[in-house]
Amino acid sequence: MEIILSAAIGILSASGIWLVLRPRSFQVVIGLCLLSYAVNLFIFSMGRLTPGAPPIMPKGGFIDPTLYADPLPQALVLTAIVISFATTALFLVVMIVSRGLTGTDHVDGKERSQ
Repeated sequence: MEIILSAAIGILSASGIWLVLRPRSFQVVIGLCLLSYAVNLFIFSMGRLTPGAPPIMPKGGFIDPTLYADPLPQALVLTAIVISFATTALFLVVMIVSRGLTGTDHVDGKERSQ
């Protein structure tokens, strides 16, 4: 399971970086979204992969913490999802305004002939 998760994080990171380096602004926005997904998966995986384990420990004496999931990465990922959604919405609004003002969606504002 760790290998699959590591591969998914690597593929999302590589795809995000490749799209961020593209000349069109929509591709840059999608690349930033993919990078945020990769970071979210990385943070989530830092809380140990424990399928079926509850995230809250009961009250009482000595409790083995390896039997429980860490709730902090889960809370951080939920917060990051909300922040990335708001940031993506802001990027899209700025991109639409930039397209209206310049007439192109290239990052540097210049069309390149191919």
